[in-house]
Parts: sequence; C-alpha cells; structure tokens
Amino acid sequence: MGNDSVYSEFKVKKDFSSDAGSGVEAIRSLTASEMRYAMADLTQLFKIAYQEGKRAELQGRLLRVVLIYCRSSTKPQHQWPIKQKNFTMDIIYLHDKPTADNCPQKIYDALVDALEHVSQYEGYILETGQGLARILFRQTCIILSHPLQRCMQDDLNIPKQVAKKTVVSDAVQNEDSVPVSTQ
Repeated sequence: MGNDSVYSEFKVKKDFSSDAGSGVEAIRSLTASEMRYAMADLTQLFKIAYQEGKRAELQGRLLRVVLIYCRSSTKPQHQWPIKQKNFTMDIIYLHDKPTADNCPQKIYDALVDALEHVSQYEGYILETGQGLARILFRQTCIILSHPLQRCMQDDLNIPKQVAKKTVVSDAVQNEDSVPVSTQ
C-alpha cells in the first residue's frame, strides 16, 4: 500500500513495494472520468517525478513512472527542461478510433516526444484503440521489465507471431530428390 496524492489530472501512487497485490490494487483503483479537458499539461507530473527521482537516486534506486493516457482528442503538453532526466517513463496510450474529433496519431506523436524528452533510460510507449483487457494486460506485462535490461522499443518483437514451424531435416538427397529442368 502507499500514499496517494490526487492532482487535477493524474494520480500519483508512492511507496510501492515488490508486493504484486499493491500493483494490482493500484491498477484496479483507476477510474474513468466523463469530464472533457481542454488541455493536458504533464509539467506537474514531471515535477513530482523529478523530485521523487532525486530521492530514489539517493537510495540507489531508479524511479519509474507509468502514464496511462486515455485522451483521443487532447494533445499533451509540457514545459520541461531537456537536461533534467532522472526517472524512466513508460506510457500506455488507450484511444478511440480516429474521427473528425479524434486524431490519435497526433496524440501518439506528442506522447513519443514527451517520453524522449524526460525518460532517463529506454521508455516504452504502447498503444491500442481496441480497448480489450488482454491487450492492456499484455502491455502492462511488457512495461514491467527493468529499464536497464530493455532493448530499444524498435527492436522489441512482442508478441511473436504464432505459426506452426516445420522441422527441416538434413536428409541425404538422392537421385529422386534432384530437381529436373526441362526445356
């Protein structure tokens, strides 16, 4: 369990432990809001993460921030100096399908820029417009990997395509297996 602080646009969960139940509780405590916001300023989140990151460094730990962003029509903004990187951020972007009001690609691009701007180590951004629980579960499992043990996201090949593989044997070719060319 941890101390919670609620801000106008995000929730900060502190004092995590290795107890899986604490993580599950944090995810289950998330709720959707029907309110529409004209803007999404991530600056306050980055300020809090930076302060927590300084504390984590003094204790020999890494701070990880997981942002679950669910706005399809509100582009995130921030005012953050590029040299202040002492935490690693991952983003799960859940969005609606593109419409005249929604432009998930522009939002995604802004989230990538924010991630590259603030993340100390390789941060992942995973997105879906399908809203399926199994996709969210799979994405959450991917971001649980330790930031120092990650490959670049472009090199991440998860999930692997499921296909039946055939075993190729090194059988000795005989005359019957030699291809014949006819002219």
